[in-house]
Amino acid sequence: MEESRNAWNANAEFWDEQMGDASNEFHRTVVRPGVSRLLNVQPGDFVLDVACGNGNYSAYMAERGARVVAFDYSEKMIALARKRQKKYAGNIEFCVADATNERDLMDLKREKPYGKAVSNMAVMDIADVTKLFFWVNKLLTADGIFVFATQHPCFVTLTDRYLTPHAYFGEAILGQPQQQCYYHRSLQEILGLCFSSGFVVDGFLEERCGEKETPDVIIVRARKKAEL
Repeated sequence: MEESRNAWNANAEFWDEQMGDASNEFHRTVVRPGVSRLLNVQPGDFVLDVACGNGNYSAYMAERGARVVAFDYSEKMIALARKRQKKYAGNIEFCVADATNERDLMDLKREKPYGKAVSNMAVMDIADVTKLFFWVNKLLTADGIFVFATQHPCFVTLTDRYLTPHAYFGEAILGQPQQQCYYHRSLQEILGLCFSSGFVVDGFLEERCGEKETPDVIIVRARKKAEL
């Protein structure tokens, strides 16, 4: 866990430069359109941004009138996000928090529940997402939604294993200072986690880079299940 945090702190400045204000081409063309379609940010929305990186999607939401609480476990990344997005300081609260730590997740509770939560290409970077999904559900309003994008587990992996959860190291952006650890989970496991955490899935997209037939990304909209 600490090794992973150290890697992201080492990569933080490189990632901030590469992602910039509008994100890189892959995020702009493959990830962001589908996430934005399923999230449908509206003025007045209160949104939790999970593993926010340099905060450029938080800024995208703030520009559309949302109030955002954004967190990442890389202290250096959050410092860079605050600097880059300082013009949105009135709309975005940046926090250092660990998505695997129950106390950190509980501390994200504010004076009112979130209507929406979002995570752009981070679920596969988190060692244990069980607590994250559970607490996101708890922090949402009734009928609140959690939209997350992650690499397609059926087609994007550097190993020949699929059903068995496992981890491997790779490079998301060519030239980054350190490799990051990816945590592979099958589609069954990802969707099962949604269901066991109290969500139903009412939106699902598969997005690809270019014209090839196999998709690179899944985008899921998990809606908080109504209490009976």
